Amino acid sequence: MPDASEQEFVEYLSARLPMLHRLAYSLCGDGDEADDLVQEAATRIFQRWSRVAGADQIDAYVRSVVVRLFLDGRRKGWWRIRLFAAPPDIRQTEDRGVEDRTVLWQALAQVPPRQRAVLVLRFLHDLPVDEVARAMGCSAGTVKSQTAHGLAAMRRLLDGAELMETTKGVAR
Repeated sequence: MPDASEQEFVEYLSARLPMLHRLAYSLCGDGDEADDLVQEAATRIFQRWSRVAGADQIDAYVRSVVVRLFLDGRRKGWWRIRLFAAPPDIRQTEDRGVEDRTVLWQALAQVPPRQRAVLVLRFLHDLPVDEVARAMGCSAGTVKSQTAHGLAAMRRLLDGAELMETTKGVAR
């Protein structure tokens, strides 16, 4: 039977798994990569659970682990390995919102990793600048400049994209 600390970890992770997966997917843009990222983060957190459990803001610490693992993985380049020559066929739908989201996700995937992490944390996960800075291990000024550069990159990438009127106002 697992000890109390192990049970506490399982309960915490079970409750936060959807949030962690959303964050990882927002950063990676790929479900399989997101699963790998969450699994690696869970392993790291479990190894340090006795210290993590005593932290004041466990969620902030866990988010920072996910973000830093994502950034480290981008630096190492393992994500460039492809098992298949082409991605699987994706079913086409009539929902215009899906097309807009796809264009936005494709543009976000082309933004450099640190800028992407800032945009995801600030705008998709609605975190304040200071919390993003803690998660990324940088200053608030760096978060602000990375936000500005990331938004400028998104604008450049989306300049020729034809999005629905409701999305145009948000993206530009």
